[in-house]
Amino acid sequence: MSDQPRSFETPTFLITKEYRRFAEFCDAVKRYRYIGVCYGPSGVGKTISARHYAHWEQLEPVLNVRGVAPEATRPPEIVNWRTVIYTPTVTTSPKQVAEGVDLLCRSLSWEIEAELHPDEPDLYAHMRATWTELVLVDEADRLKLAALETLRDRYDRGQIGLVLIGMPGLERRLARYAQFYSRIGFVHEFRTLSEGEMSFILACQWQRLGLLLEPDHASDAEAMATVIRITGGNFRLIERLFSQIDRVLKINNLEAVTREVVETARESLVIGPP
Repeated sequence: MSDQPRSFETPTFLITKEYRRFAEFCDAVKRYRYIGVCYGPSGVGKTISARHYAHWEQLEPVLNVRGVAPEATRPPEIVNWRTVIYTPTVTTSPKQVAEGVDLLCRSLSWEIEAELHPDEPDLYAHMRATWTELVLVDEADRLKLAALETLRDRYDRGQIGLVLIGMPGLERRLARYAQFYSRIGFVHEFRTLSEGEMSFILACQWQRLGLLLEPDHASDAEAMATVIRITGGNFRLIERLFSQIDRVLKINNLEAVTREVVETARESLVIGPP
């Protein structure tokens, strides 16, 4: 047994086939300036994929959207980034939607101009509102008709691509609003992980635990099958389950993920119906 304590590392983003499909969908919406709808069950990776696509972990702290100084240094790569993410609250009004989206778009354009013209005293002379090419609206299920109409108006005036991200049923709900639905050019269903991708994801999870996954080993194969059965390919549930697996291993001073360890970890989770 190793004398070094195990460290459950923060996961890096894993490029899955489903993410590639999502990125291609966003690229098409941005290129053709359509409205797109992305829907899928909770936990399949819609939000984390949107954040990765938009470079949001690096971009959000730079944008001056709260009236305060940026929290991070502007990365030079910002000149190639054209996407912002807007997430409404459950009480967001149409006016707040309009102001929030406009502020994000202006902030991104400002930062791009500042990077392109670092010695220019009057950035407003160069300001181009068109630097922002795509707006991703996460949790779009929260928006009522008036807020959706506000987004449609912003889309019509700004010639930007717009993607609404939400739960299954969002696409059917939007079909009831003819003015909005007629502008939808692409619909993307975000699916759970395939069996092949699950094997890749689980190998990475084993590695995060400081262990080596050996699918041909009976114990590892049994543990893998148990994880697949419990999670059903749900990305968020896999993350939650392995956080508990790490806890079980540490508490019991174990060095292997077995079926019993997985089932013990599962007992600590609240898992809703599929």
